[in-house]
Amino acid sequence: MADNNKKNHDISEEKQPGKSDEKIKKISLDEKLKETEDKLLRSLAEIENQRRRFEKEVKDAFEFGSFNFARESLAILDNLQRAKNAIKNDEILKVNKDLDKFLENISIIEKDLISIFEKNRIKKIEAVGKKFDPNLHQAMTEIEDEKSEVGSIVHEIQPGYMLGERLLRPALVGVAKKNKPKNEEKSEKKEDK
Repeated sequence: MADNNKKNHDISEEKQPGKSDEKIKKISLDEKLKETEDKLLRSLAEIENQRRRFEKEVKDAFEFGSFNFARESLAILDNLQRAKNAIKNDEILKVNKDLDKFLENISIIEKDLISIFEKNRIKKIEAVGKKFDPNLHQAMTEIEDEKSEVGSIVHEIQPGYMLGERLLRPALVGVAKKNKPKNEEKSEKKEDK
């Protein structure tokens, strides 16, 4: 009889399969819903990140798209200034009566070029007399200078420029160093021999 009751109990459970199946279906539907919601949120976050990256790239392209062109254009200004200095210092050209007019025209072109650079946010880095900053300056030589503070810039070899907040070209500079007493120089020369 116990077996009979057990069979009846098993049959009654078999007759009500919907209760356990509903729980299983409900759990699996809830899990699927959460999983789908999680995927949706991840997709939305990824789309938002892509949108932000794209906006940043567009902004950078707009602001710094001319970066290489600007850097190469600096060579024009450098060569113009070198030509002007060479012409001023040429002994043969100094006697020419039209030299001043020619130099004046070169100066006008130089000013126009600098004006164009400034309109396009290209600014010269002030170097001489400033403290050496490796983010803006490139030290090319050390110069003994009693008047200047150690680490300050005493000579500009080539000017540096910024494009907005970005370094376009570092200034090539000579930096002041500590003077060595003469007896130290003599001892160093003896050590070298």
